[in-house]
Amino acid sequence: MRLSVCFVLLSIIVCASADNPIVNGGRFALDAVRGAWDMYRAYRDMREANVIGADKYFHARGNYDAARRGPGGAWAARVISDAREKWQSDVSGRGAEDTRADQEANAWGRNGGDPNRYRPSGLPSKY
Repeated sequence: MRLSVCFVLLSIIVCASADNPIVNGGRFALDAVRGAWDMYRAYRDMREANVIGADKYFHARGNYDAARRGPGGAWAARVISDAREKWQSDVSGRGAEDTRADQEANAWGRNGGDPNRYRPSGLPSKY
């Protein structure tokens, strides 16, 4: 009996510490959910701040925060950013130049660049 209990405990420890695809998949999904939340929080802050010219900063910040979560967060940031820019360019008619500049800020933040590069003067310090 003791031997079987020891075997079960050892199996659990090995399984938890190994490169387990189920655990990695769960971690990826959790990172993606948290990354999506980071993107939403940046969007909410952008709407709340309501400062002209601050959108690039919030694009970079949302992507930066999400990508710091790990591969799942970076994936969520890329999917959300690409979908938003596709919708914005197709529906709202903001134009290719605005979409290109937004995508540049998205990539900058997602690749670990400091979002403050895009910070406009007049944006409150709480953001």
